[in-house]
Amino acid sequence: MTGNPYSISEPKIDPSRHPGMKPDNTPDDNNRIEIGPTDLAFQEWHAAGLECPDLPAMRQYRLDRLVKAINDRDYAGVLIFDPLSIRYATDTTHMQLWNAHNPFRACLVTADGHMVLWEYGGYAYMSEYNPLVKEVRMGASFFYFATGQRTQEKAELFAGQIDQLLRERVSDNRRLAVDKIQIEGLRALDEIGIDVQDGEELMERTRAIKGPDEIKAMRCAMWACEQSIAEMREIAVPGVTENDVWAELHKANIKRGGEWIETRILASGQRTNPWFQECGPRVIQNNEILSFDTDLIGCYGMCTDISRSWFIGDGEPTARQKQMHAIAYEHIMTNTELVKPGVTFQELTEGGHHLPDKYIPQRYGSKFHGVGLCDEWPAIKYPIDWEERGYSGVLEAGMMLCVEAYVGEVGGPDGIKLEDQLLVTENGVENMTRCPFDEKLIAV
Repeated sequence: MTGNPYSISEPKIDPSRHPGMKPDNTPDDNNRIEIGPTDLAFQEWHAAGLECPDLPAMRQYRLDRLVKAINDRDYAGVLIFDPLSIRYATDTTHMQLWNAHNPFRACLVTADGHMVLWEYGGYAYMSEYNPLVKEVRMGASFFYFATGQRTQEKAELFAGQIDQLLRERVSDNRRLAVDKIQIEGLRALDEIGIDVQDGEELMERTRAIKGPDEIKAMRCAMWACEQSIAEMREIAVPGVTENDVWAELHKANIKRGGEWIETRILASGQRTNPWFQECGPRVIQNNEILSFDTDLIGCYGMCTDISRSWFIGDGEPTARQKQMHAIAYEHIMTNTELVKPGVTFQELTEGGHHLPDKYIPQRYGSKFHGVGLCDEWPAIKYPIDWEERGYSGVLEAGMMLCVEAYVGEVGGPDGIKLEDQLLVTENGVENMTRCPFDEKLIAV
């Protein structure tokens, strides 16, 4: 199944070449397939005293965690379609946003550690830099745009490949974890007797604990994001549009080797209340609030999730604006102190700083949430939401969390949004965020 009419037998990039290595232990080859940080990012990390990850070691750590999770659950393997989970397993990318709504890629990791990637056109050269990917195939597309009235047929052919691989690799174990598969694919697996288990649970739990090189990668990604925010801050002045400001963040992210931004949550003035309005053509006025949430997928595919509120203009914030910022600041700083190994999700929900009553109706959706390649498990809710939306769990060393606050009363003229990113350490917590708060708003 590895051969196909679209393969490139003699790619222009010669895989036998052995160029020098970049600081993250990947080839320093100007023509390489693998995407990654630019020289600008490496220079900034060196100047900041940051140590780069060893990417081959990070990839092996992730595969080892996956294989252990599969075997701990007595599964034959895990079959994944979520592009971010595929990134976790393979550390490869291919049209990530297009793939998010046109699922043409899939990855199977079996209990013996064999990894198969279904790639667009079966292009094996796209992942040759990661030797942990043992096979590249084609035929995982069975969404309607690609297969139309032949969707069931293509799904059944794909299920046949899965059946063959499981029989070859793990004998008679038919318990297979699967995430985010199209409905015809699920039916096809059911039809051939595959016992489908919850692949999303396996992947979220596996991704939650970060290894040493993932932590280094996140520190580097955070620094790159913060330099991008600083460039965005320089153009955030009265008279420019919200889109002008947001475009600068995109530009600065991409030029450092970052990848995309998941949302466009930046608003100014009245549009900061209620929260979740997305940036548009509004012209920022003198002496008003601008608030944003990066939701940024940066270097190494790491999500760097930072929120800040800035006072834009030549005047001074009002006492009300300073008070809102002070409450939001106290909220995230006090709640950060709760974070350490062994703390339960319910303790995080019930403990720490409590918002004044007038801000509870427009509270943020989560008090904390996990973060890695994107927003991840868990989502820690506010006390008022525990009964309806809370769930159990315990913090472990190596988890990463974002701590959040939105402060704005119903019908208010504006609002404040703050967020920091945290690492659960063996002894407590490390705040990975160095992005400064607005000097005018934080001034007493």
